[in-house]
Amino acid sequence: MENKDNQVVALPQAVISFDVVGYGNGMNGQSQPCSVNSSEGGKFVAEVKEVADFGGQDVVISMPPLSSSVRAEDCDYLYSLSLSLPASPSGLHIGQTKTFTYSDNFGAMNSQLPPQGKFYSQPMLTGSLYENEAQESSVIALTDGQKKVQRNESMRDKRFDSFKTWSGRLERQLSNLRGRPQEPDLEENDIQGIEIEDVPAVQRYFDALEGPELDTLKASEVSVLPEDKMWPFLLRFPINSFGMCLGVSSQAILWKTLATSPTLSFLHVSLTVNLVLWCISIALMGFVSLLYSLKIIFYFEAVRREYYHPVRVNFFFAPWIACLFLTLGVPPSVAVNLHPIIWYILMAPIFCLELKIYGQWMSGGQRRLSKVANASNHLSIVGNFVGALLGASMGLKEGPIFFFAVGLAHYIVLFVTLYQRLPTNAALPKELHPVFFLFVAAPSVACTAWATINGEFDNGARIAYFIALFLYMSLAVRINFFRGFRFSLAWWAYTFPMTAASIATMKYSVEVTNVFTRALSIGLSAISTFTVSALLVATIVHAFVLRDLFPNDISIAITQKKPKFRKMLAHLRSANSDLKDLDSSVSRGTPVH
Repeated sequence: MENKDNQVVALPQAVISFDVVGYGNGMNGQSQPCSVNSSEGGKFVAEVKEVADFGGQDVVISMPPLSSSVRAEDCDYLYSLSLSLPASPSGLHIGQTKTFTYSDNFGAMNSQLPPQGKFYSQPMLTGSLYENEAQESSVIALTDGQKKVQRNESMRDKRFDSFKTWSGRLERQLSNLRGRPQEPDLEENDIQGIEIEDVPAVQRYFDALEGPELDTLKASEVSVLPEDKMWPFLLRFPINSFGMCLGVSSQAILWKTLATSPTLSFLHVSLTVNLVLWCISIALMGFVSLLYSLKIIFYFEAVRREYYHPVRVNFFFAPWIACLFLTLGVPPSVAVNLHPIIWYILMAPIFCLELKIYGQWMSGGQRRLSKVANASNHLSIVGNFVGALLGASMGLKEGPIFFFAVGLAHYIVLFVTLYQRLPTNAALPKELHPVFFLFVAAPSVACTAWATINGEFDNGARIAYFIALFLYMSLAVRINFFRGFRFSLAWWAYTFPMTAASIATMKYSVEVTNVFTRALSIGLSAISTFTVSALLVATIVHAFVLRDLFPNDISIAITQKKPKFRKMLAHLRSANSDLKDLDSSVSRGTPVH
């Protein structure tokens, strides 16, 4: 390229970092002249002798000096030329060019404009192109993958880091092992660590949340996590997901009892149903356990807040109760006699949880029973009776009686506390809810466990069975009061009390055999199976159609202290703004998404 009177501008045939798009064959083999005059009197002629496309040939144009002004004459058509320059001057290679000339005759031109080409720009490096050699070499050495990682790290939402295990330190350690060290964002961690440094007190859960399951944030409260976007999946995966395992595994026990009960042999129920349900339960239990184990690993702060939640803490018994159900419902084709060591392994975590929770009930502190009592506390009682039932069926004696006695003592205290509805108890809602079916679970399992321990369905087992049957009927006749509630995964935990009542009825029908007990056994079993099937359909619809099965778990995102008036006002203004937008959209007839 010369800076003389005749300056040469070269368009290479293949220049690195240039986008070359052809114009087609509309001007192939044609001469395209144009006369161009400069302000200094210089004149040059350009003629395109062969232009098939820009990808096949190069163009060199002789031009006057750049200091002079240039105008075109006798040109019938105006063309615009767009060039994509490389990021560095080193990308231009003059030696790859070929020369073409232009003339001042347009005679052979086609009157129709050629189709416009498309030009794509290459990304430009930020900063000066003329920095020192060391800086330039470091920029060139940066690979595309490293640049992508840096962009992703800068764009990553860090508002969830405080709920991660060690507040994101594990993530930085893994990045260091991959050879991509990250600088800790101390300012970000400090800002987000203020709100959740300590777990909120139990009273804060009652003050900040509402609803039968304490899972709805009050209007005057502010969440420590963003409410305007969907949270990571593991952060939205709650402990009450194990309720699905309780519902399905209890059905495996139900159909095993139907197939082996002598009073219902006329139904000819095959044990294949029990085998299929048991296999499904095993797969479901493994899948849910894997997901929650990942949550423990990556979002331990969220798990800790669930443990201190007055309702969620009771669902930590659910995984172990589901394992007891799977052991009770094992098909005869898989195993007949199981080793007693299984019972000790499964009852050990239940015993540890009971030491913690029952001790809090008696201590008289913030978590005393009169303050935190709610219907979901029955899950902590049922584990004793299910463990006693399994141990007695394995031939154990002292262990089952021990857990039966512990469960019976605390069930009586819990039953009286819930029945009295003490004024200090703010957890119990006024309206009915499926959670109240847990009232049926404990006496139903207790009667079966005592009958197995004692070897017969005696008067003690009958007393527990009749209590369960009465509670079941008192809830069933008020079925209309259970309408209008938002579906949640916790509903699965409320299905196994129906199944337990059905199994207890079948055990009772063996002792008292008549048409009524047989019909009652079949009827309760049908209701239980229908309920589980309906919940299965509802779960599939919410998971794959509505896609709201796992909403943001707002119950773990409350602040440690009551928010200040300034934050509450900003939150209320935001809510009012959303309502105004909704009203304006409705008034204009705009569909609301």
